[in-house]
Amino acid sequence: MPAAAPKACRFVTYVRVSTAGQGRSGLGLDAQREACRRHLASVPAAEWIAEFCEVESGKRNARPQLSAALAKAAAYGATLLIAKLDRLSRDAHFLIGLERAGVDFVACDNPQANRLTIGILALVAEQERDAISQRTKAALAAARARGVRLGNPNGAAHLKGRGNGEAVSAVRAKAAAFAGRLAPVLADLRREGHTSANMLARELNRRGVPTARGGAWTARAVLNAEARGG
Repeated sequence: MPAAAPKACRFVTYVRVSTAGQGRSGLGLDAQREACRRHLASVPAAEWIAEFCEVESGKRNARPQLSAALAKAAAYGATLLIAKLDRLSRDAHFLIGLERAGVDFVACDNPQANRLTIGILALVAEQERDAISQRTKAALAAARARGVRLGNPNGAAHLKGRGNGEAVSAVRAKAAAFAGRLAPVLADLRREGHTSANMLARELNRRGVPTARGGAWTARAVLNAEARGG
């Protein structure tokens, strides 16, 4: 009896560069496409559905091509194929969108990565962006303290009159948003057998996932995050 033909594995590829110049020249895109082609060639019965190409900075949240790629992959039951995870791991918007979409993915340079990996990387990327922002603000404050004039002297006028109530609300909203992103990661860890708050804290620390303030996890911090994340 002849062996059954292997089931087709469908793929949607997504490539991205940060600048229009890179997009026009193909710099970066060609290497990403070649990595995707090599991966497709290594998979028996691979079926390529479509490619989506984005020219957008990692700092911008507008990703219409990413959204289209995820929708296409979901519609066809396909796997999203990306060339490199290391670059995208600094892109919180990409990672959070990918984790929430529920679409399977493969990174050519890290094929062992999974949805739990993506959730953790998303948290780390978001925390790193916040840390960069805080370092920038601290540097500007130090420059002002030295008497350096920065930017438009009227640029911060709209901040006058902001009270503590608004600041507290902003802090709470940020904590709730962080807890919401953490919730699926905690759920996956519990399914893996990390059932207590202490176990979850140890595992988050072991994997290098920072708290919302960039510190180490404790059982109480885990319980607080779970309460905020619903």
